Amino acid sequence: MQEPKLSFHGAAGSVTGSCFLLDVADSKVLIDCGMFQGSKSEKELNYRPFPFDPTEIDAVLLTHAHIDHTGLLPKLAKEGFGGPVYATRPTMELCGVMLQDSGHIQESEVKQLNRRNRRRSREPVEPIYTADDARMVMAQFISVPYQQWQEVAGSIKFRFWNAGHLLGSASIEMEVAVVDGSRRLLFSGDIGTRYKMLEGLPQAPVGTDYLICESTYGDREREDYTQDDRRGRLKEIVAKANKPNGVLLIPSFAVERTQEVLTDLVALMDDGTIPRSPVMIDSPLASRATEVFKAQAGELANAGTFIRALNAPNVRFTESAEQSKALDLVRGFHIIIAASGMCEAGRIRHRLRNWLWRQECTVLLVGFQAAGTLGRVLQEGARMVRIQGDEILVKAKIITLDAYSGHADATELDEWVSARAPIAKGIFLVHGEPAARTALTRLLARTQKVPVIEPRLDDTFYLTREGACMAEDHTHARLTPEQLGRPDWHNDFQSLVLDLSQRLNLAADQKGRAIILRKIRRALEPDDEIAKAKTE
Repeated sequence: MQEPKLSFHGAAGSVTGSCFLLDVADSKVLIDCGMFQGSKSEKELNYRPFPFDPTEIDAVLLTHAHIDHTGLLPKLAKEGFGGPVYATRPTMELCGVMLQDSGHIQESEVKQLNRRNRRRSREPVEPIYTADDARMVMAQFISVPYQQWQEVAGSIKFRFWNAGHLLGSASIEMEVAVVDGSRRLLFSGDIGTRYKMLEGLPQAPVGTDYLICESTYGDREREDYTQDDRRGRLKEIVAKANKPNGVLLIPSFAVERTQEVLTDLVALMDDGTIPRSPVMIDSPLASRATEVFKAQAGELANAGTFIRALNAPNVRFTESAEQSKALDLVRGFHIIIAASGMCEAGRIRHRLRNWLWRQECTVLLVGFQAAGTLGRVLQEGARMVRIQGDEILVKAKIITLDAYSGHADATELDEWVSARAPIAKGIFLVHGEPAARTALTRLLARTQKVPVIEPRLDDTFYLTREGACMAEDHTHARLTPEQLGRPDWHNDFQSLVLDLSQRLNLAADQKGRAIILRKIRRALEPDDEIAKAKTE
């Protein structure tokens, strides 16, 4: 029986696209099958073929429902995967709404893109998958309770542990039979913070051979936010944002983050701490996900407070596009929570396009903003952005409040890893941008006695009795480390276009603008000459 092999086909050098392939002699199992987000270079990976044959995959195990962990499941099934998808019951229910929403968004965006392509005489493109594809893959789901061993394929068995990150989130303990005994693996999934409103503390077993651990906040120490601290900070933000005909825009992940922020807002209004104002949840996905949360309320902490917030008379959910567009007509101070959390898609793009140029607007970022996303660009202080082809001067106030983050910070990750002792063979750090992962490597090197490894995208390792050993036949990486977890050429191009537009607008007269354009043309001439020479 060959040594188990573990391949890192996502979330290796970045925070999205979680996908790990465990290959043993008689079976191949995926842990997560997530969609890449962030820079254009990373998102293009979603359209490329998988670096493995989907028809050879025996099963998929899911850590939780977020799209960066589940979003390519319909594509996997569409390309031949016919095995079971194991998840907790809440994860299964959330995937039922999130994957269909993802398919619908792709269909809508491709439809708009193809309209533009026709005008440019370009070939039409196809969505990665459709809402129907997403509905079909749900028939392959099998729900498994926490802490119940489940045989999955051949020599592999697993059990879920509550990771405290999201409704239904799990760390996955795996036992793989090998010729000299067994290998025990633990995939952390995303680890929750001790201050999560709707989740309990993360749980996981002690003692493992190999730990595969997230590192999203590996370089950050957040303030210790109790409920009172968190609500006190939110109160200050709302008070400053409350301007005549103003708006507080909150880009938020539709699942759990929206529900947490809404609960705190209504609680502050109920006790008179902030004025009772209209709160609009501008996300059909958030509406459907909230119904899942209500149905699974028994799994939540503070469920009563959450249910009361949903029934508040000033809270309204928009469903149709017409209802969403009507929000542009609202007068007086109001609050809008809209997906997506990184401002990359969905209705928040329209809201930002309509409001960013106004001083009456406050944008509150309540989640992690991946490199290359519009959310990160705003967070880092951009004065002008491009949305749906329009250049928008940013006059709104941009605020970050990480009290709602679903991820443990560096100290919490170190404590969680230490609590898993003994770790016998090694630790792999995943799901983190380069700086975060390197910082956590240094921290764990001081507290752990085993190697800490930062795998690259598409790296493969043998999990031997002596330790992890990189496979000589590992797949050629689809992107280099320098192309992951950071802005790419497209971000630079967008920034250049905005800078050029601003310089032209600031030029004193037509002559000044002509001088600027001449300089740019001169800079491009060598490349034009090279291109001409290649065609001759």
